Amino acid sequence: MICKELNRSKCKTYLVGCADTRQALLIDPLVENIDRYLALLAYKNLELVAVLDTHTHADHSTAVITLGDLTDADIVMHRKAPSPRTTRHVDDGDDIKIGNISLQTLYTPGHTPDSISLYGGGRVFTGDVLLIGGTGRADFAGGDAGDQYDSITQKLFTLPDETIVLPAHDYRGNTESTIAAEKQTNPRIAGRSREQYIDLMNSLEFPLPQKIQEVLQPNQTAIDDDKMQFPTLTQLNDVRQLAPQRVRIEIDAGNPVLLDVREPEEYTGELGHIPGSILIPLKELPARAEQELDPHRDQPIIAICRAGVRSTTAAAILIALGFHNVSNLKGGMVEWNDQGLAVERGES
Repeated sequence: MICKELNRSKCKTYLVGCADTRQALLIDPLVENIDRYLALLAYKNLELVAVLDTHTHADHSTAVITLGDLTDADIVMHRKAPSPRTTRHVDDGDDIKIGNISLQTLYTPGHTPDSISLYGGGRVFTGDVLLIGGTGRADFAGGDAGDQYDSITQKLFTLPDETIVLPAHDYRGNTESTIAAEKQTNPRIAGRSREQYIDLMNSLEFPLPQKIQEVLQPNQTAIDDDKMQFPTLTQLNDVRQLAPQRVRIEIDAGNPVLLDVREPEEYTGELGHIPGSILIPLKELPARAEQELDPHRDQPIIAICRAGVRSTTAAAILIALGFHNVSNLKGGMVEWNDQGLAVERGES
């Protein structure tokens, strides 16, 4: 296995390659370093076959979409990732093969709902779930400290002690650690119960990442348009969230407008769509909403997307436009499918 960290900064990008086939994977690439990555791949005579984000990033712009476009590499993320441009969704236990190299996907939520780690070749790439001498924050973007504790203690800490830990961030100049070292000395989690860890994480006051809206929303939506006015975090947090079973009850009891804001290929794709839903892609919503949805101002509107993230943005946009009875399908079509609720596939 070829393994090299490429950024030499607090944000880590890892190159994983197969020396035999010259195929390569980039993990958590930064958009500002695309030229560096492509030059190194050419210099090393490596073919980029996949790019992967361990989670939806809030502190830097992802390069996976641009690299996928430039190289035809697969764009890989967890199945709960909100971005519409992911070309391969993975789940716990799935193998990612790069030539003769195989990395096992470990679903490790907590920092975000779509966080994964990758294990193979005596290494584990932990994203922001487990850091060297620390753990990633769990206080926004769908984070959950309890899930994070479970991911670390029940998944990562069950790996062999000698496994090398390679996180997506480090702020103190560390380059690697081991599972044994983190079990014994990580001050966030070593010796703490689940309840103690949750209390600790809830007591910490983290500043928000700089330019979070300029970074997070394009990473979530794959919309990078200066004319698109994204809602603020406060507006997003104010959106009413409805669980799938609650939405089903609303559908059975009345006549809500089911607004699907995914891309057309998603609407007719593997997850299907809820019968009776209408499609207005998120990037088109501000221009189309008042004309096409104005007749429905007196009806409840439920926004829908893949994982419930883009649709939360859509709901906040509608509320700002004066549509007051707007909710969001929590967990999106991923959760709707997981609960076995009715879908249509193909054209409606």
